[in-house]
Amino acid sequence: MGTLLTILAVLFLGLIVIIPLVEKYAPKGESRDYSKITRWIFPLLALALVLQMLRHFFM
Repeated sequence: MGTLLTILAVLFLGLIVIIPLVEKYAPKGESRDYSKITRWIFPLLALALVLQMLRHFFM
């Protein structure tokens, strides 16, 4: 249990340090086109659903 708490503490402290650095040095003002990504969301969700059903029934 102590090891788990140590790992979680290190990850939490790492996030506290990394997030401000990423926000500071990230490129600003870029507009992103999400239409290409959103086009793939429903087919990928359907594929994941089918794969999970196959895994459930055959394993």
